[in-house]
Amino acid sequence: MQGVSGMLKIVHMAVNGNDVEVAIDPRESLLDTLRNRLGLTSVKKGCEVGECGACTVLVDGEAIDSCIYLTVWAEGRRIMTVEGLKGPNGELSPIQKAFIEEAAVQCGFCTPGLIMSAVEIVGTGKRYNRDELRKLISGHLCRCTGYENILNAMERIVEETYKVVGES
Repeated sequence: MQGVSGMLKIVHMAVNGNDVEVAIDPRESLLDTLRNRLGLTSVKKGCEVGECGACTVLVDGEAIDSCIYLTVWAEGRRIMTVEGLKGPNGELSPIQKAFIEEAAVQCGFCTPGLIMSAVEIVGTGKRYNRDELRKLISGHLCRCTGYENILNAMERIVEETYKVVGES
């Protein structure tokens, strides 16, 4: 499968903790590589212009829109998708559990991207209030929930994480 240029490029990256070597078209987005070449379908294809947040993944711990991030830029980097959050026996992460328990999931299309942003937010170890969280997720579009349950879930997980980090 070759692009117009006819030249494939080999990219090496760690995806969900596994070293991956993949041949890609140099113009290919990380979104397309993750979905189409690596089968990681939690990464959703929404707007394709970096506006909706459905394709959010972590690159070296930072939440990015994978639809406007070229795969070639991922050379040597660590990529994490929702598939990388599951525990050794397939159990859900605390963030995923909070989303379910707070009824923050409706159609589910925006959920993987929001969860990856939540992973980044929790990873800071900072305690955010609801208004700060609202600003932090402003790059995510959700047509179903009205955001309140999403914010409840994020508030809860930030609080739980902060308590644990604060105690250690």
